[in-house]
Amino acid sequence: MASPEQTSPLPVRRRRSSEEVADRILEAAAEEFEQSGYAGATTAAIARRAGVTEAQIFRLHASKQALFRAAIFTPLNRHFADFQARSASDPGKGRDVAAAYIGELQEFMARHARMFLSLLVTNAYSPEASAGIDALDGLQDYFRQGEAMSQRRLGENPPVAPELMVRIAFAAVLANQMFREWLFPAGMATDDEIRDAIAAFVIQGIEANGPV
Repeated sequence: MASPEQTSPLPVRRRRSSEEVADRILEAAAEEFEQSGYAGATTAAIARRAGVTEAQIFRLHASKQALFRAAIFTPLNRHFADFQARSASDPGKGRDVAAAYIGELQEFMARHARMFLSLLVTNAYSPEASAGIDALDGLQDYFRQGEAMSQRRLGENPPVAPELMVRIAFAAVLANQMFREWLFPAGMATDDEIRDAIAAFVIQGIEANGPV
């Protein structure tokens, strides 16, 4: 006679929807590309992380290059779009709001520093895989919004073109965040002091075009 253990039905595993599978593949790919770089990552390793087959990956993405672009650009675009929407809904005025805005940008970059680094390294060594910065629609929208805000504030003929200023300010925050450990040895300053110094530096640079 069979024991209760032998007759008990096995638990039924919930079947993942196609959207869940697609999201999991992108998450696993982003993790693998961040950890191993574009050249070192393989679709086999990504499939293992995602709990899918390589065939499932290639049904959704034609190549490793296409998968890289989707894995890197899709979440970054989502976050930029969300960041853009929240910033546009509460534009505020003055240095305090500008400092808070730059602080939030620093936090955003800190959360995604490895993804940015993976993108930059891949763009340097495998440019055919990254498709260039134009593929980041959310970032382009962010730049356009910053340009428009600067143009409204400054009017005609500012000392520095708004399209340059918004990109230079973004690059300053990004570089300080990505190379934080190199630039700021342990014990030099607290996280808050570094964050405030970066915000002050960027705001002073923006004020080359006039008061914030």
